[in-house]
Amino acid sequence: MITRRLICTALTCLALASCGRSGAPSQPRAAAEEKVVNIYNWYDYINPEVLRKFEAQYGVKVRYNTFDSNNTLEARLLAGHSGYDVAFPSGAYLESMISAGVFRPLDKSQLPNLKNMDASIMQRLAAHDPGNEHAVVYAWGITGIAYDEAKVRARLPQAPVDSWSLLFDPKVAARLADCGIGLYEAPNIIVPSVLAWLGEPPNSEDTGKLERAQNALMAVRPYIRKVSSGSLVDDLATGELCVIIASNGDAMQAQERTRIAANGEQVRYSIPREGAVMWFDVTAVLADAPHPGNAHRFIDFLMNPAIAAENSNAIHFPNGNAASQPSVQPELTNVAIFPKQELASRLIPERPKSEEYVRLQTRMWTRFRTGQ
Repeated sequence: MITRRLICTALTCLALASCGRSGAPSQPRAAAEEKVVNIYNWYDYINPEVLRKFEAQYGVKVRYNTFDSNNTLEARLLAGHSGYDVAFPSGAYLESMISAGVFRPLDKSQLPNLKNMDASIMQRLAAHDPGNEHAVVYAWGITGIAYDEAKVRARLPQAPVDSWSLLFDPKVAARLADCGIGLYEAPNIIVPSVLAWLGEPPNSEDTGKLERAQNALMAVRPYIRKVSSGSLVDDLATGELCVIIASNGDAMQAQERTRIAANGEQVRYSIPREGAVMWFDVTAVLADAPHPGNAHRFIDFLMNPAIAAENSNAIHFPNGNAASQPSVQPELTNVAIFPKQELASRLIPERPKSEEYVRLQTRMWTRFRTGQ
């Protein structure tokens, strides 16, 4: 889905050019395993100190590689023999990959920290993974709008900053085009957002409604400066863009980066009144993981309340770990991160779609990207 990530530079010392190994589900457990775990996670999406602490506690070397979209992840894992032990797909992609046999059922006897998870969050995940048999929530978020308030107000004093009109109304987008509008390379998020703005059911698979979404996107296409899966947060923080579709954690990262840079940018975040997609990123063990025991150790380590809080404080995303909440930084409990009451009612659950609809959506997105 979208980028949501932090602290990439420090990860390079932990990454390998390739994990390059394959294994089988029948491998021995951790006691007899090589002291290695191969991780495949989103770009900028973990605190490097968490990896170092895991290595120190268990004597297990972390080999860490990153991807920038669910499509990249899915293609790599569906091909098989990836060599990875643990991967971090988004919830909407989890169901199809479970059906394809990509992930093994979790051995919950090896996950004592599972008791720390928020039952309501895990219940939402169960829509993609019945019984929570294959995955644990790593982080979750809400995709709304991040914008540079000064630049937007200078061009449009009455800008509808609490509405998807800021991105999808051609009259508004035309006024903001010169300061830069950015969209994520994530049709599974963009399409429901456009449908919500149009007043249509966001998770509809009706082809006529998909065509309406396509027409709306094509109408604003001339005013979109960038469609990306990797750098919109940096571009907003440095002033290259002034309005982007963004997760709540991305917006907080942009705010932090502008504060550190002291460059005068004024990043704000809103959950549009028409509704915003709520998503999950999860952690799961590959069916052919070379080191399944170490994979379970790593996932259990992430569910340690102190570690979960430390990680959330670094990446600026809620974690689904109820026991960690007292240690989460106060600024991460604001309503943009943990929506309450009326704001919570705006959230749109991210639902898996049929293969036929996904194919149609992908074709639509390709036409939007190419302008053809």
